[in-house]
Amino acid sequence: MSARPDTPLLDRVQSPADLKQFSDAELTQVAKELRSETISAVSETGGHLGAGLGVVELTVALHAVFDTPRDKLIWDVGHQCYPHKILTGRRDRIRTLRQEGGLSGFTKRSESVYDPFGAAHSSTSISAALGFAVARDLGGQCEGGLGDAIAVIGDGSISAGMAYEAMNNAGHLDKRLFVILNDNDMSIAPPVGAMSSYLSRLYAGEPFQEFKAAAKGAVSLLPEPFREGAKRAKEMIKGMAVGGTLFEELGFSYVGPIDGHDMDQLLPLLRTLRQRATGPVMLHIITKKGKGYAPAEAARDRGHATARFDVVTGKQFKAPSNAPSYTATFGKALVDEAARDDRICAVTAAMPDGTGLNLMAERYPSRCFDVAIAEQHGVTFAAALAAGGMKPFCAMYSTFLQRGYDQVVHDVAIQRLPVRFAIDRAGLVGADGATHAGSFDIAYMANLPGMVVMAAADEAELVHMVATAAAHDEGPIAFRYPRGEGVGVDLPERGEVLEIGKGRMIQQGKRVALLSLGTRLEEVRKAAEALSARGITPTIADARFAKPLDEAMILDLAANHEALITIEEGAIGGFGSHVAQLLAENGVFDDGLKYRSMVLPDTFIDQASPKAMYDVAAMNAEQIEAKVLDVLGIATLGTRRA
Repeated sequence: MSARPDTPLLDRVQSPADLKQFSDAELTQVAKELRSETISAVSETGGHLGAGLGVVELTVALHAVFDTPRDKLIWDVGHQCYPHKILTGRRDRIRTLRQEGGLSGFTKRSESVYDPFGAAHSSTSISAALGFAVARDLGGQCEGGLGDAIAVIGDGSISAGMAYEAMNNAGHLDKRLFVILNDNDMSIAPPVGAMSSYLSRLYAGEPFQEFKAAAKGAVSLLPEPFREGAKRAKEMIKGMAVGGTLFEELGFSYVGPIDGHDMDQLLPLLRTLRQRATGPVMLHIITKKGKGYAPAEAARDRGHATARFDVVTGKQFKAPSNAPSYTATFGKALVDEAARDDRICAVTAAMPDGTGLNLMAERYPSRCFDVAIAEQHGVTFAAALAAGGMKPFCAMYSTFLQRGYDQVVHDVAIQRLPVRFAIDRAGLVGADGATHAGSFDIAYMANLPGMVVMAAADEAELVHMVATAAAHDEGPIAFRYPRGEGVGVDLPERGEVLEIGKGRMIQQGKRVALLSLGTRLEEVRKAAEALSARGITPTIADARFAKPLDEAMILDLAANHEALITIEEGAIGGFGSHVAQLLAENGVFDDGLKYRSMVLPDTFIDQASPKAMYDVAAMNAEQIEAKVLDVLGIATLGTRRA
């Protein structure tokens, strides 16, 4: 383990109020020490590194100038908040980041009064800041008081429509609030779209000129590499009023761009803005993701998400892989299908690597579309691709697809358009916690008329489901799969097209039937082995489909067993509820069947290892075994029979 950095000034900071004792030169040194402490902490825990390193100076400056927690500092997404956490009384716990019982990797209201609004998804900060500003002016009260509202949003996050809805409303209400546009030209993936191009051409214009002079914000004073970034500022976008910018047209006073790593610019400018602003203000800063740590700066994703690493070399300590990840398996299977069918195309929302579509983008760039952080647009775009005769695969994380749900209903399902939804990060995801857990997609997709919903039990099944989706033209179809490695099964050379709504039998047994949907099947197998040691051999079936159900198989299981238990990595209202409806409509419960449904509990589960999270959810092998014994009325105490 690397030695802890020497941080004499940072050691004197127990809360942001302590920053006000320092001179500007000392605050610059605090920022240097904060960067070292952030690198050291993340080297031990892993996590989001590059984003936090890019806002170290901004974090120090904002806390030094504003009066947090009375002034509400809202970090968009929140993956850049580690330096903020160190300055706000959580330094003693910073090496518990993203671990069970430790600090969240994002901002979290229940964790600190300095986190006024939780986040882990993008583009919510301006809406939240406006809400705080209006609450302040209406005499609202909250912990810490209500002062100014400051939103920090990146150039990637500001591409989402919600950010513009908020800015439009803020300009109309003309409330005093501050938006810091952190322009590092580098979101998780390279930024795309007209907004990124616009920022690349933006010129500071006339408003608040005295502020920029006070901040030494002239383009000629920017050091490399920021001079090149600000050089983009030489032209006004065509069609705009002379001297105006898009942000000014929305009602904001625009200032920038300035070097976001230069405290001599940041501190006086923020002080002046705080003193003089009357309405909504946007400050545009240019930063570098991964700033100050060479391995992060050199990385393709600028150190967006790292495992534990050696501080000196930057080498990450990753456990050896025993099987390909589900994401990589999907990406490869999709490319294989696309090679056989030139109508297959793919859509993602700013997550090409995270969804495995980087493989498609490399092989078939003209058929792969990254729509930026715009899930709503992405779903409707895919719907129209399908209406135009293409075969679109819309690949999104389960929790991100939630943001486009109205479009799934209105633009896809009602029109019965054959959009293929590849739902990554299904189930519990570990260190990212509740914000990224794919808990609800079975329920929110399977309740839509005409929607086919599949869940892969292993990586080979995922290959078959990609092929099935590619062949399905009768309406929308979705398939879900978890984060992380597969179980290590052999992969087929080519996926098999599955019969829609048909499950498969895994093991024939007696008394109790275990009907699994998704990757809990491995835990079901382990539970069955333990039960066999007790003299109970359960039947095991893999449903494959949450909709349509394999009614014949399910009714047969119910008719030939004392008990039927469904197991799924989803919330109440999903697969188990559909099975219960089928059984009730067929009068099966009248015949005395004992039915149980194992689902994720009705609570949000904090970050931990996936196994620990599934222990909390009571869905690992031991709990499945206990559920069987309970439903059969068998005491769990005593030794197992050989």
